[in-house]
Amino acid sequence: MRLSREARRYAVRALAVLAALALWELMSRSGLVAISLFPPPSQVFITLGQDLHSRAIFPDIAASLRRVLVGFAAGSAAGILLGVLTGLWETVNLTVGQVLQLLRPIPPISIVPLVILWIGIGEPARWFIVAFGVLFPVWVAMHSGIRQVLPTYVWTAKSMGASGITLVRTVYIPAAMPFLLAGLRTALAIAFFCLVAAEAAGASQGIMYQVELAHVTFRIDRMLEGILLLGFLSASLDGLLMLALRHFTGEGRGMADAD
Repeated sequence: MRLSREARRYAVRALAVLAALALWELMSRSGLVAISLFPPPSQVFITLGQDLHSRAIFPDIAASLRRVLVGFAAGSAAGILLGVLTGLWETVNLTVGQVLQLLRPIPPISIVPLVILWIGIGEPARWFIVAFGVLFPVWVAMHSGIRQVLPTYVWTAKSMGASGITLVRTVYIPAAMPFLLAGLRTALAIAFFCLVAAEAAGASQGIMYQVELAHVTFRIDRMLEGILLLGFLSASLDGLLMLALRHFTGEGRGMADAD
C-alpha cells in the first residue's frame, strides 16, 4: 500500500527527529564529554515524564503559554492596525512609520530593564515585552502587503461603490494576506525569544524560570527539559496557526508545503 504524499512527509520528518535523538544519545554516552554536563535524551525524557506525571510542570507551561498568547495577540493587533495606516496613508507613513523604523532594530531584550522600571515585574511587563517583539514583523508584513496591492483591484472595487472601511476589508486586507501570514509566523517565533527574556527578569513561574532554577542547582537534565519544551510549544503553536489559517483563509497551504 503506497503512502500518500502527506504521510511520506510526516514519516521523513519523524525519521529525521529520531535520527537526531539517536545521534544525541550516542554522543552523550561516547565519553567525549561528561554525561553530567551533556545528559542523553533518554535521561531528559525520564525527567520530563516524572514532571508530567507529578503535574509539577503544568503551572509553568500554562504561565508561559499565557504570556506568549497575550503578547502575541496584542502585538499582532497593533501591528496589523499600524500596517494598514502606514500602508494606505503617506502622511502616516512619513510620521508614525518613520518612528517605527527607528524602533524596529532595537532588540526586545534591551528594553527589559526599562520595562521593569516603568511597569514593574508583574505580568503586564512580560506581556509588553512579548508584544513589543511581535509588533514589528507583523507591521512590516502588513505594510508591505498593503503597498503591493495592484491599483487595478482598487479601481475595480471603487467602480462598484466600495470605499473607506469596505475597501480596506474587501480589497486591501485579502490581497495583503500572504504577506501577513508570513509576518505572523515570524512574529510567533519572536514571541518565544521575548518570553525567554521576560521570564528571566523576575518571574516566579514559567518554563524559563524553571531553567534558571535548574541552572542554580546544576540539573542539566531539567535545563534541557525546559529548552525542549519551549521548542515543542513553539512548533505546536506554529502548526496550530497554520491549520487555523488554512481553515479560515486557505492561504496557509502553500506555506505548510514549503516547510
